Amino acid sequence: GTSFASIGTGWDATQSVPVAGALQIFAFVGFLELFVMKDSANGAEPGEFPGDFRNGALDFGWDTFSEEEKASKRAIELNNGRAAQMGLLALMVH
Repeated sequence: GTSFASIGTGWDATQSVPVAGALQIFAFVGFLELFVMKDSANGAEPGEFPGDFRNGALDFGWDTFSEEEKASKRAIELNNGRAAQMGLLALMVH
């Protein structure tokens, strides 16, 4: 078999991954796109807010939070995303 140590880094690693492994990844992502992570534009029930991809499958206790906690957690997640974007921008500029 193929071990992680035998796979290169960067784009060279894509050539080292066996075809069956790449197809498994592709099939799994396709399954998630088509059946699990739907938004309301693709036939799912509308969520509580834009980007709500729970679709009744995963909740992790979201419904137990108060409206203030939900708003705070969405704001924190939005700020974390913005910080990540700025970090990537700094890497590209540097």
